[in-house]
Amino acid sequence: MSLDPNGKKATGLIDLADARAIADGVHQNPYAVLGGHKRDAGFIICAFDPGAEAISALTGASTETPLEPIAGAPGVFAGRLKRKSAYRLRARAGETSWDFEDPFRFPPVLGAMDEHLISEGTHRRLWEVLGAHIVIHEGIPGVHFAVWAPNARRVSLIGDFNQWDGRRHPMRGRGSTGVWEIFVPGLSDGAIYKYEIVDRSGNLLPLKADPVGFGSEHPPQTGSMVRNLDGHAWQDDRWMKRRSGLQNINAPVSIYEVHLGSWRRVEAEGNRPLSYLESARQLVDYAVDMGFTHLELLPVSEFPFDGSWGYQPIGLYAPTIRFGPPEEFRALVEAAHAKNLGILLDWVPGHFPTDSHGLGKFDGTALYEYADPKEGFHQDWNTLIYNYGRVEVVNFLIANAVYWLREHHIDGLRVDAVASMLYRDYSRKEGEWVPNAEGGRENLEAIAFLKRMNETVYAECPGIVTIAEESTAFDGISRPTDRGGLGFGFKWNMGWMHDTLDYIQKDPIHRKYHHHQMTFGLTYAYSENFILPISHDEVVHGKGSMITKMPGEGWDKFANLRTYYGFMWTHPGKKLLFMGCEIAQGSEWNHDGSVEWHLLDHEWHRGMQSLVRDLNKAYRTIPALHVRDCDPGGFEWIDHQAEAESVFSFLRFGNEGDAPVVVICNFAPVERHDWRVGLPVSGHLKLVVNTDAQAYGGGGRGPAGNVKTEDVAWNGRTRSAVFSLPPLSVLIFTLEENETEGN
Repeated sequence: MSLDPNGKKATGLIDLADARAIADGVHQNPYAVLGGHKRDAGFIICAFDPGAEAISALTGASTETPLEPIAGAPGVFAGRLKRKSAYRLRARAGETSWDFEDPFRFPPVLGAMDEHLISEGTHRRLWEVLGAHIVIHEGIPGVHFAVWAPNARRVSLIGDFNQWDGRRHPMRGRGSTGVWEIFVPGLSDGAIYKYEIVDRSGNLLPLKADPVGFGSEHPPQTGSMVRNLDGHAWQDDRWMKRRSGLQNINAPVSIYEVHLGSWRRVEAEGNRPLSYLESARQLVDYAVDMGFTHLELLPVSEFPFDGSWGYQPIGLYAPTIRFGPPEEFRALVEAAHAKNLGILLDWVPGHFPTDSHGLGKFDGTALYEYADPKEGFHQDWNTLIYNYGRVEVVNFLIANAVYWLREHHIDGLRVDAVASMLYRDYSRKEGEWVPNAEGGRENLEAIAFLKRMNETVYAECPGIVTIAEESTAFDGISRPTDRGGLGFGFKWNMGWMHDTLDYIQKDPIHRKYHHHQMTFGLTYAYSENFILPISHDEVVHGKGSMITKMPGEGWDKFANLRTYYGFMWTHPGKKLLFMGCEIAQGSEWNHDGSVEWHLLDHEWHRGMQSLVRDLNKAYRTIPALHVRDCDPGGFEWIDHQAEAESVFSFLRFGNEGDAPVVVICNFAPVERHDWRVGLPVSGHLKLVVNTDAQAYGGGGRGPAGNVKTEDVAWNGRTRSAVFSLPPLSVLIFTLEENETEGN
């Protein structure tokens, strides 16, 4: 080969400026140079490997055509074949040689329809085209990578397979979509990779993990990992077909909220957390034995910082590697379904951390986040806020919701921190936020996103449920979108939680002055489809455990907590309890520790566990305690005005033919004899639960069995019964009717 005197061209093969740009890793369109290209004079092959001293093209069974090195462009080689032909490359350095497929000889993988949907922001299967996918392309096995970075000058794939050298695998830009892609032959499951991005000004950015990566390295390492999502033979068809009837507003829904990293640890092995497979046995069996209907897992999307508990995710599409690979996470889900236990995930579309390998300034611009810090920076958490006004970002988030529900058979998503998304002035002072287009404080773009998300997942994934953690009075959280709501299935009842916890923590002598805190929740109990949550947030950051919140000492603390749980499980609304609360754990939650299982050696803690188990059983098996949780016709006060005595009594109703439930709560440490309660029918009352039973650690006081009604008018009703109320207790009865009166 000859060069002209000015060094501008490698005659008939390659422009020297192009070759040098390839060698330097700055070429704007490397696919126009590298690979095979038909030219007038034949078929030109250009290859680049900075570690090679020589490269040849292998064609046919045995033909080897040496490529010539391009002077001034180290590692760049070019040559001519007589005709267009499939080829492989053979490189040599010293005595070593290696054969490989040329990634630049392959055509694009993404199709025109994918490009259109990505640009439009409507690709409901976005994860099927972005990220890393093990494929066979043009008959060759390998991995296809695609990433959205519309403002980048160059995007390169890097990893151990190319010595983390961004010059070796520059990606192909797909024009207006902003997507870059490359097919790398020979890679497979487990390969570690990142993206090296040069911004529009030519600045090299911090290495980025894949936003749509399905796996990650173990923290503190931050690389993405190729994971094969194909081929899992799901065995949960029976559950999937039935689940819509098991998690709707008429079903008993009792949720055990769990942080996988600290539910149970293996002390003999360095206090490590359980793996997904170990949880599939131990956690699932425990939740089933306790009578819960669902597990809710704190976020499992990959996250860099253990102390965030998963609420600051970076790998939104990757089950955290802390407990095993994605296939083992699926095994946990499948094990739960095999035992009729639903799996809910905490999902965090409200913000993301500023870690340099994450989404922040992904292509050198505010791509995923709002550009203005008044819109795009969370002051409370030092995180970034997604730009809900950008169609590609909304698509990324909605597709992620669908991904978890479809690919991992998750039964529902509990959306975190919804209030922070709904309001532009959330936790901000005057002048620190930007009004919406109408001058108001609502984030209209986030509202539109949440509506579209709910519409999409309910349409795409039959039988699932979405739940909002929302702490304000925003109207219509769980109302369908076609009726002006946000479209969630349920909403956490934060008001109920705050009021009742405040009440139960007071010394009983003062409770008569705060009686309304236990009754106020019924004034709005049916404005949304509510879940009553005692979540991780109530037992961390100095708030103490549930048992330490209770007034008094020793036995009184346990009696107060048993009474509170009895009230909670009989109050309208689905139930949620954080791990450890069911055994009256003594310490507040520590994400680096474990539930204090040793406390079960003490009868009071075992008794609390037994009570929660029996409350779940009663809630699940007695229709009146759940079928009308979200229907005002399912509840009626008997007496809510006994402030001086701190006693509440009420009725729960099911459907026609279901026995009503009578609940009497005594929140005073005083035993009350001959306490008469008005009833709607004559018959007998069958005792279901007495929270003061000795089996629960109580004093064993109160009725021993059935109680008969009397034809004595009381509480505005023509019939009544007399009870002995144990101190600090809840009595739950089914009312076996002889006749009905008005219900």
